[in-house]
Order: sequence, then structure tokens, then C-alpha cells
Amino acid sequence: MAITTRKCCLVLVMMSLTVLIGRPCSANMYKVGDSEGWTAKADTYIAWAQHKEFHVGDSLIFEYDQNVNDVTQVSGALEYNFCNSPSPKAVYNTGHDVVTLTEPGYHFFISSNHARCIAGQKLIVFVVHGPSHPTPPPPPTNNLPFGNIYKVGDSNEWKVPQESVFYEKWSEEKQFHVGDGLLFYYNDEVDDVLEISHDLEFQTCDPTSPVAVHNGGQELIRLTKPGIRYFITSKIGHCDAGLKLRVVVQPLPKAVPRKVKHLSPLDRLIKWLQTFRPQPHH
Repeated sequence: MAITTRKCCLVLVMMSLTVLIGRPCSANMYKVGDSEGWTAKADTYIAWAQHKEFHVGDSLIFEYDQNVNDVTQVSGALEYNFCNSPSPKAVYNTGHDVVTLTEPGYHFFISSNHARCIAGQKLIVFVVHGPSHPTPPPPPTNNLPFGNIYKVGDSNEWKVPQESVFYEKWSEEKQFHVGDGLLFYYNDEVDDVLEISHDLEFQTCDPTSPVAVHNGGQELIRLTKPGIRYFITSKIGHCDAGLKLRVVVQPLPKAVPRKVKHLSPLDRLIKWLQTFRPQPHH
């Protein structure tokens, strides 16, 4: 009889754990652009997505005029940056589309209307696993956060400044950390963005050995490691007139260690069981 009772208790515990583990987490639905909807407007969608946390199972609602617009999902940053839509992953054109985010990672959306995409009708969202399906984090060297995005030059964007030290002052007023991003907006018929390696090349505006060349008119460049990053333009006279940028990238702030509170075996069991409860989205 005692053995039977133990078996029944074990079955009940396992059933309880199954319910806790299998309990689905409620997904969120986000209207893209909020009251603006899905339209051509510079900076709207970068700012809109920047402070949201998207999880697998969440959905994006795109509302727009289907006579002049659509939603085109593309595969990567290159298609996103150049507003290139010949080989999309998916195309939506009903005027009211609900797109469910089914996998973690970056998701890229643009308008197939090239002029509207260039004008700012494009969206990047970064999707993480749902809270009810936690995954162990990668090693610290690869655990790159999605930090702040800085629009280079703010309203001046990336163009020859009236004051030659404009971008120097712009950079000195900010603190850049690993995981942040630089967003360059510029006229691609007039300028470009070259990343170079050394201070001497920066001082002399030498474009002959760039690390990377960007010429799409809109670039989002991630700051992936601490140190100094240098950016210039290859256009004759523009760099000498002040169109160059140096940013100092700082490591991520170290977390302050907290005192470990020793828990009783019962408290540890309760804490462990609580990890199976789905956490609300923010």
C-alpha cells in the first residue's frame, strides 16, 4: 500500500510539472509604427523597434494603403540596406497583414516600392526565444547585445558640415559601447562611408586601404568590439572639410556582483519550480 501511495504521488508531481512546463506563454501583437502605420517616413521604424523586445510567437500588424504599398520580407541586411526586393522571402499585400515571428534572429521588412523604401519604409526586428523556452546563453565573447542606435550627425546626417569639427563634437558628446550601432543617412550620389584602420589614414583622409566600403545611402554599422573606429568619405575634398568620424567604443559595463543568499532545500525547490512559469512580456 505504501509503495502504491508513493507511485501515485510521483505521478501527480510529474503531471504538475508537465502542466507547468507545457503551459503556453501569451504572445504579443504589435502594430508596426503605432498610429503612423506602415508608410514612408524616415527614422520612424528604427525608433519604433529600438526599445521593444520581440519573442518567438509574437506578431507584427502592418496597416497601409494596398494601392501604393506592400510588405516585403527579405533575407538579410544587404537586401535591407539597398532596398533590394527581387528575391523576397515573403510578400504581403492585403493592406492589413499579420506576420507571426516564428523563429529567433533578425527579421527584415521593406516596401517593394524602391522610392518609399529609400525614404525610410523599412523595418528590422530582433526576435529572441520565448520566455517559456529559455536557452542557455552563448559564451560571453559571442553574447553581443543589441544596444543603442545613434543616427550619425543627428539632423545633419552624413554630409559635409558647416563646421569642420562638427562630427568630432558629435562623437565626444556620446558614450558608445559594444553592441551599439551607427546609422548613416546620406545622398549616395554625393557621398559614401569608408571604414579605415588607423589614425594616420583618418588624419590624412587616405581612402586607399579601407576595411569596408558602404554606398547604399543608409547603413547600420554595429560596434562589435571595444576600441577606436574610423569612418571617412572617399569623395575628394569632403573628408578634408570635416566629413569624417572617430568613435571610441567602450566595453560593456561589468555587472556588480550580488551577495548570494543561501536557500534552504525547500526554498531551492520552490525557486526551481517557479522557473517553469511563463514570464509576462514587457
